[in-house]
Amino acid sequence: MKFPNLFSPLKIGGVTLKNRIISAPMTYPILTSDGCLTPEAAAFYELRAKGGAAVVTVSELIVDSKTGKYYPVQVITDAPNAKDSLAMAARAVRRHGAVASMELSHGGQFAITQGPTLGPIDVYQDGALITRAMTKAMVAGIIESYAKSAALCRDAGFEMLLIHAGHGWLLEQFLSPATNSRTDEYGGDLPGRARLALEVISAVREVVGPKFPLELRISAEEYIDGGYSFDDVIAFAKLVEPLIDLLQVSTGAHHGSFDKTHPSMFAPRGVNVHYAADIRKHVDIPVAAIGALNEPDMLEDIIASGQADTVVMARALLADPYLPRKAMEGRDDEIIRCCRCFTCMAERLKTGLRVCALNPVIGSEYEHNFVFSRPSAEPRRVLIAGGGPGGMQCAVTAKSRGHEVILCEKQSELGGALNAIKGVGFKSDLYKFVSVMTRQMEKAGVDIRLNTEVTPELVREIAPDTLIIAAGAESVVPAIPGVENAVPVESLPDLQIGQNVAIIGGGLSGCETAIHLAKSGHAVTVVEMADQLCADANPRHRPLLLAELESCSVTCLTSAQAVRIAEDGLVCRTQGGETALLADTIILATGRGASVKTAEALRGTAPYVEMIGDCVKPANVAEAVFRGHFAAIDL
Repeated sequence: MKFPNLFSPLKIGGVTLKNRIISAPMTYPILTSDGCLTPEAAAFYELRAKGGAAVVTVSELIVDSKTGKYYPVQVITDAPNAKDSLAMAARAVRRHGAVASMELSHGGQFAITQGPTLGPIDVYQDGALITRAMTKAMVAGIIESYAKSAALCRDAGFEMLLIHAGHGWLLEQFLSPATNSRTDEYGGDLPGRARLALEVISAVREVVGPKFPLELRISAEEYIDGGYSFDDVIAFAKLVEPLIDLLQVSTGAHHGSFDKTHPSMFAPRGVNVHYAADIRKHVDIPVAAIGALNEPDMLEDIIASGQADTVVMARALLADPYLPRKAMEGRDDEIIRCCRCFTCMAERLKTGLRVCALNPVIGSEYEHNFVFSRPSAEPRRVLIAGGGPGGMQCAVTAKSRGHEVILCEKQSELGGALNAIKGVGFKSDLYKFVSVMTRQMEKAGVDIRLNTEVTPELVREIAPDTLIIAAGAESVVPAIPGVENAVPVESLPDLQIGQNVAIIGGGLSGCETAIHLAKSGHAVTVVEMADQLCADANPRHRPLLLAELESCSVTCLTSAQAVRIAEDGLVCRTQGGETALLADTIILATGRGASVKTAEALRGTAPYVEMIGDCVKPANVAEAVFRGHFAAIDL
């Protein structure tokens, strides 16, 4: 076995995990209006069980629906069908040999309520009471609600429970001196501030029994003024050690630490593992590491070196739910790596749905179980023109449904627009998508033809039943004097870059290119016509992108228009007049337009012709992959 430590069993309480991989709690938004899990939600969690994770954690059950919800609709315990909906999800996970776990949580002062929320202390905003200090009777009621919720989950078939005491929710609010200045037994020193968490765990333990596995998730750091110290965290870990079976070590609080809890593409892989490793030195129970874990080699090293006993992953198991099985079978070259683009979280803000940029199945798992994954009743001969993300995904999906697939790419390599990020360190996981999809196509038996442009003559020669046109977009070139001396951003991997660089275009592509070049030692200036940068970035990625531009000392000019390119640089017009920028290299990141020539030339050359991707409308990787997948399903 290639990763023997990662796939060794581990006893947690009265349960033995088949490997060391835990699927982290991820909220699935399609619930009933009264807070019950739906068949769609059960299928979402079941997919990670099919993929080989040892534990699949359902998220997140709010123990008190009146005071604890922090999303408008969450899983709750007092709906009429609460128990049977929980049982449906637990059975879906367990039937694949995974342990079904449920996360128990309460939003405290950050809950959504009609009046003031509940928390350790009174909190006022603009003179109005927004959070009410919990009385001892309220505290007792919340403790009882945790116990009742635990009993319901156990009776519904869950075999493990995760109590959330991190990320700024209620139990952490009591634990933190920044949010708890009580003077009674639930405040003061660390044991006092930890009392609520300890009493909650004890109440749950009394209900579920001594051998039922209990996990606790904590934040190793809060990143807020006046928060607890790491010594406090170690002391707290020792306090809870006798009561729990596994300690999950995350990081961050509710505000201002999103990128710490969910490390971005600009952070190293495993950036938070050291917290688990440090705490593990002080306790004798198993400890779990969390945070941007993706690579089986790293996971194996974490376990083998004793930094942690288990690894917990969320986004990695969205991008590829079958990561555990592939790694166990030595097929890690087939794993689709999460590129940490935050599409999964940004889509929650935009539409309320849960999707993944690189996995078109996410968000429609239920349909794939019963409809989309069926072999085609009428296998076809399919020709795909274009080997970018959309074309490659279309080929893999079409082949999996029994079609004969020929994919032609006019360039000498696959990848399309993704080849522009070759060599960009923080985009390496996205670039790996090209090699993984190539491997999947080769293994499936797709006929891949490079240096082959699809022409009407070739279509007649191949005589496909279906032609999928997945041609790419064309760069938009601004009509300014000297523009012939600039280079498109897509050519970046093949360029000799000068020390001083000016980038025309401050969208996502231009800004990420600026960060890459600045990290490589170049002096970079971004010129953007609009009044803000990277407006096309998703709302989760954009703030981190802007922060990275600042930390890399990239000069950014907004409301600035490129006027002409001179021998020694770029002249642009700002509100203060014309400004000359010294530049050895000028890069165009001015957007892309639909490439209609190929599509027009091939229209009507096969019995069925479908256009996808950038030849219809320039799109991002997520849209290209999604469209390619479902175009294949429509065959």
